[in-house]
Amino acid sequence: MSESHFDRIAAAYDDSLPPHVVEHYLEKRTRFVLDHCSRGRALDVGCGTGALAARLAGAGYEMVGVDPSEGMLRVLEERTSRVRAVRGSGTSLPFDDDSFDLVLSVAVLHHIADAEDVRRTLGEMARVADRGGHILVWDHNPRNPYWGRLMARVPQDTGDERLIAQAELLRGLREAGAEAQVVTQLGMVPDFVPRNLIGVAARAERVAESVPLLRGLCAHNVILATKR
Repeated sequence: MSESHFDRIAAAYDDSLPPHVVEHYLEKRTRFVLDHCSRGRALDVGCGTGALAARLAGAGYEMVGVDPSEGMLRVLEERTSRVRAVRGSGTSLPFDDDSFDLVLSVAVLHHIADAEDVRRTLGEMARVADRGGHILVWDHNPRNPYWGRLMARVPQDTGDERLIAQAELLRGLREAGAEAQVVTQLGMVPDFVPRNLIGVAARAERVAESVPLLRGLCAHNVILATKR
């Protein structure tokens, strides 16, 4: 997808989902990082408007956000001064080897779509991670039946996306020299949940995540790997 498309939608991007649903997933992702990754230097690849990067900076991580869209980075810079914004592509990250304790991407790789570019991005994420550092990939699960309907409605998705299978993500990380430590599926709260039912939906989500057959249909593939 072109950078200009994300430049055009940058101002509206944060309003594409209801605020209470956005908050649910921000808290979920922040808690996962806090539970699994020590505080340190962290890079958010495809950071967009920086909502997650800002939340992690507030939790004590030294955050850098990289994104090819100038429009998205402008929103990030207006949001917070605690995240260093860098323009760049995931396929060629503008950082030295072994620069970060944590490198993460959330809902990004399906936009990159092309298989070779996905492989290169995973390789770059591993390259700039420190030895023994973490690489976290959190992306759309192709097995979840709701994505097609949601992606048809939100402005960031144009139909050029490709939902990437867990096996492809694992293979790319392995080839890049990273060993998976956590491999799971998370998330089941849909965008249409009313605000007054978000607590009920979150409890149902936790049940789904604990049942193997249901977990496989959750919204996101989540892989936490360590650089060898």
